[in-house]
Amino acid sequence: MPSMMLRAALACVLMSTALPLSAENPKLPPYPETRRGDVVDEQFGEAIADPYRWLENDVREDAEVARWVDAENKVTEAYLDALPGRAAIRKRLKALWNYERYGVPRKRGGRYFYTYNSGLQNQSVLLVRDGLDGKERELLDPNRWAKDGATALDEWRPSNNGDLLLYSIQDGGSDWRTLRVIDVATGKTLDDEIKWVKFSDLSWDGDGRGFYYSRFPEPKAGAAFQQLNLNHQVYYHRIGTPQSADRLIYATPGRPRLNHSIETTQDGRYALVTSSEGTDERYELTLFDLAEPNAKPRKLVTGFTNEWALAGSVGSKLYFRTNLKAPRQRVVMLDVAERKPKPVEIIAQTSDTLVGVSLVGSRLILAYLGDAKTEAQLFELTGQPVGPINLPDIGTGAGFGGRTGDPETFFSFSSFATPSTIYRFNSATRKMEEFIKPKLSFDPRDYIVDQHFYRSKDGTEIPMFVARKKSTGPGAPALLYGYGGFNISMTPGFSPAILDWMEMGGVYAVANLRGGGEYGKVWHEAGRLANKQNVFDDFIAAGEYLVSSGISAKGRLAAMGRSNGGLLIGAVVNQRPDLFAAVNPAVGVMDMLRFNRFTAGRYWVDDYGDPGKEEDFHVLRGYSPYHNVKAGADYPAILVTTADTDDRVVPGHSFKYTAALQAADIGAKPHLIRIETRAGHGSGKPTDKIIDEYADLWAFMGYWTGMRLPQ
Repeated sequence: MPSMMLRAALACVLMSTALPLSAENPKLPPYPETRRGDVVDEQFGEAIADPYRWLENDVREDAEVARWVDAENKVTEAYLDALPGRAAIRKRLKALWNYERYGVPRKRGGRYFYTYNSGLQNQSVLLVRDGLDGKERELLDPNRWAKDGATALDEWRPSNNGDLLLYSIQDGGSDWRTLRVIDVATGKTLDDEIKWVKFSDLSWDGDGRGFYYSRFPEPKAGAAFQQLNLNHQVYYHRIGTPQSADRLIYATPGRPRLNHSIETTQDGRYALVTSSEGTDERYELTLFDLAEPNAKPRKLVTGFTNEWALAGSVGSKLYFRTNLKAPRQRVVMLDVAERKPKPVEIIAQTSDTLVGVSLVGSRLILAYLGDAKTEAQLFELTGQPVGPINLPDIGTGAGFGGRTGDPETFFSFSSFATPSTIYRFNSATRKMEEFIKPKLSFDPRDYIVDQHFYRSKDGTEIPMFVARKKSTGPGAPALLYGYGGFNISMTPGFSPAILDWMEMGGVYAVANLRGGGEYGKVWHEAGRLANKQNVFDDFIAAGEYLVSSGISAKGRLAAMGRSNGGLLIGAVVNQRPDLFAAVNPAVGVMDMLRFNRFTAGRYWVDDYGDPGKEEDFHVLRGYSPYHNVKAGADYPAILVTTADTDDRVVPGHSFKYTAALQAADIGAKPHLIRIETRAGHGSGKPTDKIIDEYADLWAFMGYWTGMRLPQ
């Protein structure tokens, strides 16, 4: 068992003051008037009131919603302005963010491509070197694309020879993308432009004359940010031609809810379409042999039963990571030269969860999660183990991309107090060296990361990372983060904001809740559909453990979560409003009876269930944050955060939830909403907006947990 911090025996020295003694309680302005409608839906014999249905309308299209947003932001801003330490926190966040950051390089045709941020740039720049020791030069600078810094470089893919680069542009945080192409040698942007791309891989053909992508049909006027996403299609674009000439490669008009992504093998011989219906990793694979004129689709895997992730290929042999007969994943090979290829096991599953496989040179690199920490192993293509790739500490490794025949690869490693360091690794010699290490204004050795294990309500043992400054004593303000869904694993990673929280004397904890992917399929299954309450129980038990162990103290515990984690916070606060001093439900799914009616919401029925089915409805109704606000209870201080351009989890979720909070008799603490403009679900957000948001959050959370805030 990993080392533990001081236990409850030290409770005599714990501080439990809920507010800093030196500060007066900021006066809360009156909440805006929010119109209550009379909408009532009859669902499976139950009358479901939805008085704030009108807040689902798009803020860009509905003047009444726009006025409500403006009024709520003014109240929130006035309250935050009165909090002590806010300006000092922002100043320190800006200083911590101001360090050089590099992305993991990708090598194509002797050129090395990678992102770079000098520190406070709103968007990272894409650089290129001709050769490893070549002089780096700027290829794309998104900071020049919009005055407010809210237009971002999203995905990018160099062609196989490195002569052209395909990239996608994200504007205002939306999930919609526009594709462009740049000539790497000259830096000239070509005329090619592809619109209405969403949830797409980007894949070049073998000779760099064109590329494959996925898109939805153009939405109706005014509906781009709310309309359901249906009829995903795969196209091929030839360089130098208009989008109208693009060739439809694959579509399923008879099954409009399917999504399709496409990738090509390194040699350009095959194109593989991966189809899915929801968020579960249950795929069908369709293969195109591009050596054949007018290649026809060939079903490689049918049934939507298992996960399949292509790791690489050698000729007709395709290597996959899959959970077929292996809940914690294994590596198999399919020889597509055979008429009916059958999976041949290369590397069997282990007790750890396999989360990544790549073919580099002539060997396979496998990334595992061992109790939510990255561990890497090297194998021959025969499955013979070569040995471990020794990572520096408790943390997360990412990257390991590469090419068949070239043993060079790069990866990053980070932890809660360690920013990403880039390493270069040779899969043939096993030589590893630091490639880029950031220069820092703080010492990561001043911080410590422990892993604790605690028991949930049903006795299940749950891991939790606890990070803090070494000088932080018992009973400190603690911030608990959780997600618990969609098979997504929470692993240690660096954020200047988290470092700032710890620098101010706070503890940062991440609970590895069921519903995630930390322990494979079984762990995910235990936190979805009818088992969703396990996720909430796990999080509640984590909060109770932080207090009972002496790490934190009653009245000093805060919580936050994003997206599905925002749902988590909303549900947990309704169930245990006494546990937390302050919470931040961010871009959360708050109306569990209507989530599937907007944009990407229909995919989430895999994890949540379908509110149109009676059995699922009763489960969802039982924990939906919007529908279960508990009048008469004393709720913690709540700062809801969302953004006007979020077309993943539409902001109407947060709008309606906030209106319900403000209308209910749930105590005198503030229940506010912060609505960002020209931002979305999170990706592509400018650095200055990120810093502003965390300054607000830390001032709010710090105040209500009794933290001694900087002045």
